Amino acid sequence: MNTPDLDAARRSVLDQMERAARTTRLAMLGAAAVEGVLMVVALLMVDWHDRLQVLLFLFSVLSYSIVGLGLFALGGHVSRVGARVAAVVEAAGGR
Repeated sequence: MNTPDLDAARRSVLDQMERAARTTRLAMLGAAAVEGVLMVVALLMVDWHDRLQVLLFLFSVLSYSIVGLGLFALGGHVSRVGARVAAVVEAAGGR
């Protein structure tokens, strides 16, 4: 593979990665908006005088937050790996 074809392939891959990142950000914002609306609805529907409903709400929020924290950690790991791949692509471009 000659150099112009390799540069075009790199450019294509980086463009695809940027498009995927934009789509992912948009999807995350949409999901966060929906989750926010659902949280407001749940807060309004809980009978705060019924201790069982309060307890169930508390445990569901706690378990859901554990899943959310795990997803944030996974996102950080994927971002770090993506940065390493981008650094390798940039370093290989200097050859």
